[in-house]
Amino acid sequence: MFEHLHVWKNGEIVPWGSANVHIMSHGFSRGSAIFDFFGIYPGPNGPAAFRMDKHIERLFRSAGFLGMRLSYSKGQIIDAVTQLVKANSIKRGVIKVFAYYGEESVTSLVLDSDLDLTIFAIPETAEMGVDENKPINICFTKWRKIHPTTVPIEAKACSNYLNGMLARQDAFSRGFDVGIFLTTDGYVAEGSIESIFMVKDNVLKTPFLGNILQSITRMSILEAAPSLGIETLEKQISPDELLEADEIFVSRTGKKVLPVKKIEERVFDEAPGPMTSKLYQLMDDICNSRNHDFTRWLQAVS
Repeated sequence: MFEHLHVWKNGEIVPWGSANVHIMSHGFSRGSAIFDFFGIYPGPNGPAAFRMDKHIERLFRSAGFLGMRLSYSKGQIIDAVTQLVKANSIKRGVIKVFAYYGEESVTSLVLDSDLDLTIFAIPETAEMGVDENKPINICFTKWRKIHPTTVPIEAKACSNYLNGMLARQDAFSRGFDVGIFLTTDGYVAEGSIESIFMVKDNVLKTPFLGNILQSITRMSILEAAPSLGIETLEKQISPDELLEADEIFVSRTGKKVLPVKKIEERVFDEAPGPMTSKLYQLMDDICNSRNHDFTRWLQAVS
């Protein structure tokens, strides 16, 4: 499907089929790879990346949490993304940056070498459903969110997503679209790859950081919402409180605001609700350069 695309790998533009590592590589066999992921949108002067600076900063934070060293600077990674967007003629799509130990590791658990770096620039596909806003059904998964004293959950590490995969499988097995984690203390955390928001009495609420990923999309919604006069609050949210929300939506890189129609057995009369609709439109306007208050969030890659 993507064989015609090019990939940036360790400083070179190579064919898609050359983006590989040995099965015995540490990144694969030990699950130690880290990554980041952000969108490309058409802008008035060519394609632009949504908050690329923040995403690359998070990649470096992920490496720091895990005691890893990246081989390239932030500026070099931005230049590489720009090269690849041009090489693949991306107008709208996604960027996925992987940093990993490519060397083979049969018995070594800890390595002391710099990470390899590979970048993918993938055009929008129907499967991504970037513009789709069909309300989804969510449930509480039987699995708990990884506790932050077991692994650094704020690191965007591939191995952490096994937790998310299990939650998604659990949701699917029950006929839902997304499973929402509770923390080991029993409070609402997040979905497999989604942040969760609720509206109650005209206040936008979301779980605070500490037990969840530092999502760039979540942060952006919290920063942009006050421009609409919306009050925001980061707090501990109990399952019962979420079940009594006036509106619920989830957010992730590909879908900035995705309304929830049903949570467990409760069905909302209106989905999306009024605040969810306003925030969907706001984020869509920002990403597509129709809102000039947040143009700094879009960085040219042409």
